[in-house]
Amino acid sequence: MTFESQQEIERKVLGILRVLSIAQEPAGAGKIARDLKDRGIDLGERAVRYHLRLTDERGLTQLVNRRDGRVITDRGLAEVRNAMVTDKVGFAISRIESLAYRTGFDVRTRSGSVPVNIALLPVDGFRDALRLMAPAFESGLCVSSLVAMLQPGERLGDLVVPAQSVGLATVCSIVVNGTLLKAGIPMDSRFGGIMQLHDRRPVRFTEMIRYDGSSLDPSEIFIKAKMTSVLEAARTGSGQILANFREIPAICRPVADKVFADLRAAGLNGVLALGDVSQPVCELEVQLNKSGVILMGGLNPVAAAAEAGVNAEIYSMSAIVPYERLVPYTEITT
Repeated sequence: MTFESQQEIERKVLGILRVLSIAQEPAGAGKIARDLKDRGIDLGERAVRYHLRLTDERGLTQLVNRRDGRVITDRGLAEVRNAMVTDKVGFAISRIESLAYRTGFDVRTRSGSVPVNIALLPVDGFRDALRLMAPAFESGLCVSSLVAMLQPGERLGDLVVPAQSVGLATVCSIVVNGTLLKAGIPMDSRFGGIMQLHDRRPVRFTEMIRYDGSSLDPSEIFIKAKMTSVLEAARTGSGQILANFREIPAICRPVADKVFADLRAAGLNGVLALGDVSQPVCELEVQLNKSGVILMGGLNPVAAAAEAGVNAEIYSMSAIVPYERLVPYTEITT
């Protein structure tokens, strides 16, 4: 007989919680076992039931009924967010790939799902925060000026908006990854960083964090560290903004150009710079037979508000919403 170490048990429990955290409805042991296998965790239904009893006892999951299965509790969601750092290294790239796959935006019909970041803001300070974000939206220092508002108590993905707070969903640059993927074009997401602008043109990255070695979205780190100057960039054309570096196969460039144009027509203008084949872009070397792509950070408007002292709780790359739900930020009211 073999005995699992506590660390092995915790890893399996965390895998189960992650499956439930993105489920849109209660899930039974069979579905959880199948989803775990897709994540590289081979755990049979019987073993899943055993671990679910443990999570029930710890208050991490709750049985709805024997037919429908279980849901994750608020304590369980907190456990996912506070998982062991070693398990979370590379979480950023995993999240990008997951959201890219789940993006269902159709550039022809301008419908379907788009990935978003969410910023939680106090109800009584929301109007002031939105006013501070306006320059970033107006100057195009964002993926889109289309946003969605979440009311107190509303749930999106694994996030529930607390009482006395509202959520502002801004379009995430992963919409570019997802739309390219639907067109058959793979996009290699390398890192997020701080881009120096001069005369409204991208110059170089001054800071960068690789996605595959980070447990957090780099944009969240840079905003919390107050390393941006988005308001100055919006006002003068020069400053430090959030941006991301990607690469696409050079052979796909003609199709990618068409996708980028269609996205712009739909109000989703995430491309800041596009390099030539195998040539540096913004002083960055690009792999052979690849084209470098610099994408605008979707959280730049939130960064602008944070620079002015607004205390926002940020959940980047957090969910998907229907494109039809997005409205111009100027139409948002509390």
